[in-house]
Amino acid sequence: MVTVRAETAAPNPGVQLAGAERDSVERAYAAHAAAVRAAAQRVLGDPERAQDAAHDVFVRFCRNPSGFDPARGDLKHYLQLMARSRALDMWRSEQAGGRARERLEALVELDRPQVAEGPAIVAERRSERREMLGAVRKLPAPQREAIFLAYWGDQSVADIARRSGVPLATVKSRVRLGLQRLALDCAGPTPVS
Repeated sequence: MVTVRAETAAPNPGVQLAGAERDSVERAYAAHAAAVRAAAQRVLGDPERAQDAAHDVFVRFCRNPSGFDPARGDLKHYLQLMARSRALDMWRSEQAGGRARERLEALVELDRPQVAEGPAIVAERRSERREMLGAVRKLPAPQREAIFLAYWGDQSVADIARRSGVPLATVKSRVRLGLQRLALDCAGPTPVS
């Protein structure tokens, strides 16, 4: 049996859970670990990833056992709901990563010359792609990440805010500012009339 070590999971390493809280976390683990793992496995379909989700749930519970309110329901269902939520977060993250990978593969495929395309069209497309990638690389890291996740990761700004732990308005600003900078960098010279 695995023992939950409350003192290593506390948010501040110098702070340990009181004896009663530590005992309650260990009892909760002993009583509900299998049900929590099962809840995560129903979403993820993989026992190893379900174990990771269950571990995350118990670490969070260990860090804040007072987050559970017995007046709102029993502990088993609370932990199972936390496990389901964590498993869904893991699943969504993997799905977004898969979509980003597919889009990047599609970009690579577009870079390959088509039979009907002439060398001039292929060279122009490659030049535009290099210019765009160069402009994206020049963006500040937070703007670059927000744009990448929004357009190639197919994530909403709300998902990006949750994932990065910043306010929604900040993510919206990063995307807007990044797109403005890309438009300026990729616009090229303005024609003279």
